[in-house]
Amino acid sequence: MSDDQTAKTWVEAEWADSLDEELEMEIDDNLIAKDLAFISDKKHKSPLDRNFYFHELLRLQAELVKLQDWVQHTGEKVVVIFEGRDAAGKGGVIKRITQRLNPRVCRVVALPAPTEREKTQWYFQRYVPHLPAAGEIVLFDRSWYNRSGVERVMGFASEDQVDQFFNDVPEFERMLVRSGIRLIKYWFSITDEEQQLRFLMRIHDPLKQWKLSPMDLESRVRWEDYTKAKEATFERTNIPEAPWFIVEGNDKKQARLNCISHFLSMLPYHEIAHEPITLPDRVFNPDYERKVLPEHLYVPKKY
Repeated sequence: MSDDQTAKTWVEAEWADSLDEELEMEIDDNLIAKDLAFISDKKHKSPLDRNFYFHELLRLQAELVKLQDWVQHTGEKVVVIFEGRDAAGKGGVIKRITQRLNPRVCRVVALPAPTEREKTQWYFQRYVPHLPAAGEIVLFDRSWYNRSGVERVMGFASEDQVDQFFNDVPEFERMLVRSGIRLIKYWFSITDEEQQLRFLMRIHDPLKQWKLSPMDLESRVRWEDYTKAKEATFERTNIPEAPWFIVEGNDKKQARLNCISHFLSMLPYHEIAHEPITLPDRVFNPDYERKVLPEHLYVPKKY
């Protein structure tokens, strides 16, 4: 076999591994317990062909790698906010964005509930340390919009605090943009019925129960309150410097591709030329003898 044929075989094997990696994540998304057959009957089938989805996702992920190189090379600072109802698919999109990127360049921020000390700080204070430096992308899996969403609906913030937030957040975001940060805001939208089905999946699937919190369950009860909170958020914070973009999330595959494609379109990135890389020859010492390590140091070969 020639060197070119060998290289082609290796590339094809790597491509297959990439598909397998995504398939593993996809299988996790579709695990259904036996007692959930009634849900699988209700779940709609994605209009996207499976092979098309996988190959298009990998193509977009290759573009994300180019974007990452551009961000590093130019010293850009990028913030992406992911908001929306519980189980709307934010986490799935974030996983696909970060899947093949350098975690030192692109990182996810998912803050827990504020501590007692943080509750006494300026509201935006705990988010500021997580903003990017030059050459970084930060993805906020929920953000300062907790105040106009869950905190407002669940009564963790007073109406005065929410009104103060609405007055402050446009100027806060304008300050970020003026500082050189590229700020992109996504809202993931799903129907009432789709959220109900996804919650039932999480309740009955032991691999997904960790995703459910008391706040998630309460959000089902307060669906209309969340709708009103969303409408007020759009009305007060949809500014030209940082507009909202709504991702329709009932079909997970479409939502992922649409969001990633749109994200790429929002930045004027281009491919960065790199110096050719040559793999150096291994230094070989004929007098060196590799030591035999004790058997107990090795992980058992169970598979």
